Amino acid sequence: MEVDLKKLETENQNVNTMNIDTCTSEEIVTLINNEDATVAESVRKQLPQIARLVDVIVEQLEKGGHLYYIGAGTSGRLGFLDAAECPPTYGVPYEMVVGIMAGGFEALYKAKEGAEDSAELGVNDCKEHNLTKDDVLVGIAASGRTPYVIGALKYANEIGCPTGSVACVSDSQIGKIAKYPIEVVSGQEVVTGSTRMKAGTAQKMVLNMLSTASMIRLGKVYNNLMVDVKPTNEKLVSRAKGIIVKATGCDKETAEKLFEEADKNPKLAIAMYETGLSKKEARALLDKYKGHLKEALLSLK
Repeated sequence: MEVDLKKLETENQNVNTMNIDTCTSEEIVTLINNEDATVAESVRKQLPQIARLVDVIVEQLEKGGHLYYIGAGTSGRLGFLDAAECPPTYGVPYEMVVGIMAGGFEALYKAKEGAEDSAELGVNDCKEHNLTKDDVLVGIAASGRTPYVIGALKYANEIGCPTGSVACVSDSQIGKIAKYPIEVVSGQEVVTGSTRMKAGTAQKMVLNMLSTASMIRLGKVYNNLMVDVKPTNEKLVSRAKGIIVKATGCDKETAEKLFEEADKNPKLAIAMYETGLSKKEARALLDKYKGHLKEALLSLK
């Protein structure tokens, strides 16, 4: 069945870039930058919907569920990217936030655009990941009409799994299916239909908000410091020690000592310094407050 693209804002021609093929390099990048500058305001209009989905994600993760992103093409890759960044940044298990993509892992680096046309494939991929009612599934599709995502969302609804969606058009098909829809109308692209551009930027901004806000709500941030960062390389080791210094005001030498004593766990090191408790006692305190460092420290005042 032929797809009618006329109703999709992302497929309309942008009057501001009609002559882009005759522009200089600087003129081209200026036009792109001008269009990109409109994306943040489009996202702003959806903040209440984004926050509502964050609340659902936090609720599901707190009871041991998982956050699954599902999409095809650029949308799927962005979901994968957001999921991959959560473990090193916030110290969560890799299975807590997961990207599912039409065409599988290979499609991350080699386009398999036809894979998006199968709703059944979306269902099968959800089943392979053992999606349950305790999880949350977020479907991502710039056009809002990708069959692969539609199939996955319908299946999730059937099993009682909360569903969200991120589309870049109004009145999207996935928005009608998802229980918590987000529709960021990013408008016409610089190159007509190239939704890896403004639509991709909009989706990236929304996914940043969903994961970051959820992790903050789960106690993975103290003040604005990523205290659960995993120091898996030299840069992150330096960052972890710097976090201890910033959070406590101690000197570098003290931070390095605390870092080692706390098994290279910045949050635990800060708790030990601020409370004077042993490693075991500080860990028990953090466990009592489910990893929320500020709440744990305030409880002792």
